[in-house]
Amino acid sequence: MGEPAQSSPVASAWRWVPTLYFCEGLPYVAVMTVSVAMYKNLGISNADIAFTTSWLYLPWFIKPLWSPLVDRYRTKRGWILGAQFLIGAGLGAVALAVPAPFFFRATLAAFWLLAFSSASHDIAADGFYLLALPPHGQAAFVGVRSTFYQLATVAAGGGLVFGVGRLAPAVGARSAWAAAFVAMAIWFGLAAAYHFAVLPRPAADAPVRRSRVLAADYLAVFAAFFRKKGIVTALAFLLLYRLAQAQLVKLEIPFLLDPRPAGGLGLSLDQEAFLYGTIGTAALVAGGLLGGYAISRLGLKRLLWPMVISMYLPATAFVALAAAQPQSLTIIGAALTLEQFGYGFGFSAYMVYMMIVAEGEHRTAHYALCTGFMALGMMLPGMPAGRIQEHLGYTGFFVWVCVATLPSFAATALIKVDPAYGRKT
Repeated sequence: MGEPAQSSPVASAWRWVPTLYFCEGLPYVAVMTVSVAMYKNLGISNADIAFTTSWLYLPWFIKPLWSPLVDRYRTKRGWILGAQFLIGAGLGAVALAVPAPFFFRATLAAFWLLAFSSASHDIAADGFYLLALPPHGQAAFVGVRSTFYQLATVAAGGGLVFGVGRLAPAVGARSAWAAAFVAMAIWFGLAAAYHFAVLPRPAADAPVRRSRVLAADYLAVFAAFFRKKGIVTALAFLLLYRLAQAQLVKLEIPFLLDPRPAGGLGLSLDQEAFLYGTIGTAALVAGGLLGGYAISRLGLKRLLWPMVISMYLPATAFVALAAAQPQSLTIIGAALTLEQFGYGFGFSAYMVYMMIVAEGEHRTAHYALCTGFMALGMMLPGMPAGRIQEHLGYTGFFVWVCVATLPSFAATALIKVDPAYGRKT
């Protein structure tokens, strides 16, 4: 008799892919999204929020500097478990820092610890995914991993922020935020224990048996990446595909929370959490699921242009929101749903393209390099976004975001994709 179907790598991936990518998404959401809502709620200016939280992308940009260590020393499984315990500690540090009188600097320091731990976890998790699944399984699960990554946004950016909005009147804003980060820290302790029990041990997940790190070998991993055919156009795509989105995402939450005289929509914290963190993220997840499924059926090449168009055309909805400042939560929610669904669908193309670029001997390190350039493409445009908004106002800023989509379309036109890539054969 043959081996049971449920023991195949693809079938058993349902035990670990959803939870692993939820754990990959949660600290990122805490650093990049929840921090924005917290700082806005606690009175930090848009310019300071955009600038400081954009700098927090830096660990994700420079993580390729230590990705060869993760790639070649110890197992990816071991790196995952260690990083999850460190992430829990980082979340606990944020909780301790929030009540401090100098909370802004203290929480930023804790977020830096959290960001470095999360970036290390990303390297190991993405490398493990590439080693534990065959190519058709990787393409088939791209929507699943994206979905559960984005469900972390629902849990943290939606559920937790909603809870803070409801709890704050009773205990105070800072105590409510501290409680939210304690809850996330406890989750990570439990998740690490679960993954210790369920993560498989693929034969390919083996360290290189060497007694010391060789500088030449270390540098060779990077050199091999930059010698890849078409690497210049690939890097242009990685840096520019989300140029406009990098600016939009930094001001979405402040726009929803700012009072109407300041050009915002004047939502309460729990309303923002429900519409943006829950309904909007559900649309993002649906778009990501559809995108991954569509690529596995039709291949990336056929869907590349529909995906980039779907990603940016709905951004025009923010121009209309800023100009009209509607009071109806239904209208606001519909605009957010449209924009987030399009972003989720379009981002699937980006994820699969990174897999293409990373193919080869050093897949883990090269995929980390791709995600590093992805982080740089979010960090640099996001840093001045708050000041641009303060100069142009919300309506002018969202018009500028639409103009900033043009380099994304140009970069998409330059890349070449195998018509069969991503399709299950």
